Amino acid sequence: MIDYDKKAVGERIRSQRKALGLTQEGFAERIDCVPKFCADIEGGKKGMSITTMLKICSLLKMTPDELFGFKESNINDETDLIISALNKCTERQRKDAVELLKLFIAAIK
Repeated sequence: MIDYDKKAVGERIRSQRKALGLTQEGFAERIDCVPKFCADIEGGKKGMSITTMLKICSLLKMTPDELFGFKESNINDETDLIISALNKCTERQRKDAVELLKLFIAAIK
């Protein structure tokens, strides 16, 4: 049986959840789990089903590879880096980032 580093996965989940401004309770509600179970996942004490993992990935805007640490964030192309960062933002953060980028481009022309 293949096992994974539950602690590292939990840390990635917690970090991304906080980056997106989600409370643990709000996060749990949106993936249809109880907060205690989510705390146990984030703490590396529990694993998760494929269904739960897919809900988490969707909510946190992560691929399963990113969640499990199979794909590092070493993106060589700047465009991919920007797109990856924007994909991890909330809708409001994404709109603000686009507006800032437009202002920046206009300022350097």
